[in-house]
This record gives sequence, C-alpha cells and structure tokens, in this order.
Amino acid sequence: MKTIGVFTKEGNHFNGQIRTLTVNILASFEPLAKKGEKGPDYRVIAEGSDLGAAWRKTSQEGNEYLSVSLDDPSFLPPINCRLVKTGTEVTHSLIWERPRKQD
Repeated sequence: MKTIGVFTKEGNHFNGQIRTLTVNILASFEPLAKKGEKGPDYRVIAEGSDLGAAWRKTSQEGNEYLSVSLDDPSFLPPINCRLVKTGTEVTHSLIWERPRKQD
C-alpha cells in the first residue's frame, strides 16, 4: 500500500494534495447529488477538471471510507484507491494498492 495523498475534511468536502512520481496536484472531493443507486457520492476535482469519482463505503469493521476511481490521460489504466480517516477526525489519507494478478 502507498499513501498518494493527504486530505483535510472541511464540512462535506475533502481538500488536499495527490502526489505520485508523475503527479503532484491539489485536489478536492466535492459532494454530488446521487443520480441513482450506483452513482458516485463525490466527484474529484483537480485544477478545475474532473479527475474521478468516489463512493461511500463501510469496511467489515464498521469504518467508513471512500472508494475512489481516478482517471487521467497520464495514467495507463484508471487508479482505484481508498480515502480513509487517519489520525485526527479531519485528516484522511488516499491509499493506493497495486492490483493483484489473477491466475
């Protein structure tokens, strides 16, 4: 697992920075009005453009997190990651894990 971003919760929004070897941008998670049961709960905005979407989820332990899909022309496939609460009530980490190969 790798932390690729740190975000602060401000009301219903999350603001922070996504940082990888090729990406270093300010981003925000903005709440959306759901358009159907499977629609995203948040859109991810970076530098005025849509970078992805996020859905509210609950872990088996009962912890809430956001399941995030990021897509950009600089990524080969879209990146799937999680925004999870870390430390204080307002600090969240964006965590990416390389998909496992399926035999």
